[in-house]
Amino acid sequence: MKYYIIAGEASGDLHGSNLMKALQRQDINAEFRFWGGDLMQAVGGTLVTHYKDRSFMGFAEVIFNLRKILGLINYCKTDIENYQPDVIIFIDNSGFNLRIAKWAQEKNFKTHYYISPQVWASRAGRVEKIKRDIDAMYVILPFEKEFYAKYDYNVNFVGHPLIDAISNRHQVDENTFRNDYQLSNKPIIALLPGSRKQEITKMLGVMLSLVNDFKAYQFVIAGAPSQDYNFYKPFIKQDNVAFISNKTYDLLSVSHAALVTSGTATLETALFKVPQVVCYKANAISYQIAKRIITLKFISLVNLIMDREVVTELIQGDLNKKRLKKELTKILEDDERIRLFIDYYDLEKKLGGKGASDKAAKLIFESCK
Repeated sequence: MKYYIIAGEASGDLHGSNLMKALQRQDINAEFRFWGGDLMQAVGGTLVTHYKDRSFMGFAEVIFNLRKILGLINYCKTDIENYQPDVIIFIDNSGFNLRIAKWAQEKNFKTHYYISPQVWASRAGRVEKIKRDIDAMYVILPFEKEFYAKYDYNVNFVGHPLIDAISNRHQVDENTFRNDYQLSNKPIIALLPGSRKQEITKMLGVMLSLVNDFKAYQFVIAGAPSQDYNFYKPFIKQDNVAFISNKTYDLLSVSHAALVTSGTATLETALFKVPQVVCYKANAISYQIAKRIITLKFISLVNLIMDREVVTELIQGDLNKKRLKKELTKILEDDERIRLFIDYYDLEKKLGGKGASDKAAKLIFESCK
């Protein structure tokens, strides 16, 4: 069968690549055309557009780039019609994907959604559009199936694909890792400032302001695959800071603690059992708009899944050197670390075990063949 897959950022590229591998196991004749990244391209098929060419963070940034986004939407529709896939698979990225889904449904393409838009966070009215435009939904968070049931929409909970992505990765020898990247023998504090330029600019300066207060630790920036070192270089003014690009999982596997920008990385950090402080700071206009439409008690996936505060979240004005220093100090203490480890194990149980990609692929293939 011919599969057209649309993913919008680094995490979508990761989950898309694993889904493609799972689809290949189900369908020996699988052909792929996709919007994604390097990981999906490595599986095979045709990459139409790379996610790094269309990553816009926040409401203000979307408005400023509206003409480009509308052009991409029109191009995507034309490309789908030319390809004539047996099924279109959307991965997260709701702002773009739901617009394509409405058009695709009208054109009688089969529409499947892997990794639900976060309609439970804001604008729940979008559920009606999803019911209308999406033939099948595969959700990865345990509370999402119950959420959709309230709207009389039956979805498939397949578990979280990060569990597979992390458990299937190669194991890293810490001594080799330190030698390869010329790191000291000090305990490592990982800095995960996000993947988009806007969020890195907002987060990284505050994170690095702590370096001289924690000289007993080695700080390491996790560089995003979509950005090169020259973008990060102006932020690095201290000696005790290393930079490692596109090796976030390897870095987390040897880290003692982490400062993490809100997003998928908070869950990844928790699954590696690394104590963390969650950071978030947006464009002022975007933040004010978000505050008015987002109804959640928490912003990190860790706290949302557990439905209580497991990890500290420092949001907007609270993300400053004083507060960040206090919270980092706390997660370096034994009592707090033990508490976090216990909560992290409970979190993993809630996520439903291994096999998310295979479960989703089997359901997609069976319903489309």
